[in-house]
Amino acid sequence: MPIPLIIGAAGIAAAAAAIKKSIDGYTSHAEASDILDSAKKQYNEEFTKFQGAEKSAMTALDQLGALELKIGSSFHEFGSLADELMGRLQKQGKFQDLKLNIPKHKLQQIESYSATAVGVLGSIAGAGVAGASAGFAVYGGVMSLAAASTGTAISTLSGAAATNATLAAIGGGSLASGGLGIAGGTALLGGAVVAPILAVAAWAYAKHGEEAVSAAKVTRKEMMDATIKTIQARGSMEKVEHWAKKLDIKISSINQVFLQHLDALKKINAYVQSVVDLGLDPDVELQKVGEKVLLSVQNGYAIAAILVDVLTTPLFKVQKNGEAVLRDTSGNPLLEKDADGSMILNDVELDQAMTRSDAALAAAQAT
Repeated sequence: MPIPLIIGAAGIAAAAAAIKKSIDGYTSHAEASDILDSAKKQYNEEFTKFQGAEKSAMTALDQLGALELKIGSSFHEFGSLADELMGRLQKQGKFQDLKLNIPKHKLQQIESYSATAVGVLGSIAGAGVAGASAGFAVYGGVMSLAAASTGTAISTLSGAAATNATLAAIGGGSLASGGLGIAGGTALLGGAVVAPILAVAAWAYAKHGEEAVSAAKVTRKEMMDATIKTIQARGSMEKVEHWAKKLDIKISSINQVFLQHLDALKKINAYVQSVVDLGLDPDVELQKVGEKVLLSVQNGYAIAAILVDVLTTPLFKVQKNGEAVLRDTSGNPLLEKDADGSMILNDVELDQAMTRSDAALAAAQAT
């Protein structure tokens, strides 16, 4: 066989081998891309679902927190009216030795919750912090209990100290940078919701042939694990939304009863103020409706105590040593976390608190 023909045949064979290797490499890359695309699509679909659940949960928490802050403010208004009217009643007549039949520690809990809510409202108004309502739904009740136990209410602070204390009370750094509403599921779920870094582009050009397929399969496994965590995180967000809405309904129902007593005091106070224009003695007129004042104050505080029992039951479990709540170096209560760093819903204690509220409300309305 002539030499040129041999050389030509060898060249053709080499070219054919190169073409085959190129085709094999292309096929391997195509297979690897298909593996990654399928896994990535599944992950993206689940992450989109998680984002929807997260948004719904944050909305529910925001609404719950706004309600709780409003109730705390109503407690403050009720307390001011009750102190004013009761103080004037006790100046003379048959109400001089008047005393409320409400345990002192219950009154302190109501005052503490009110002070915390008013302090938070004042601080966030000045600081312009977004998402504070959601933060208060998570941390507010725990912090009011902390204030009650230490005897230092947030409202006793002023200026920057009040702002720093209330921001720390309802979420620390995450709120300082824009609120729990922005930190969202990451604040509640920790590492469980953090999306994995998928270096697909870098992988695609760094790997060749069968190595590319093997690398893609490893990445697929990582993406599948991330997908499973995302599904679990979505379930957690759905539970948070469920409990936030459940609490909102329960608290709103009890609050409607409380507001009846607050409105009664408002009307009595308005009447007493109006008699001055008629040339009447407001204290004498107040004595005439003294029984109504006493009934509204007594019942109002009784309902407020029921509300506070629910409001101060933590939405998420707190770390305890016996009955004592553990705190960080700043004095803020520590919340329990699971293996993924997620907060743990306090569903058992919440159920118990709502059951207690039903029984207590029924008893209060029966008297």
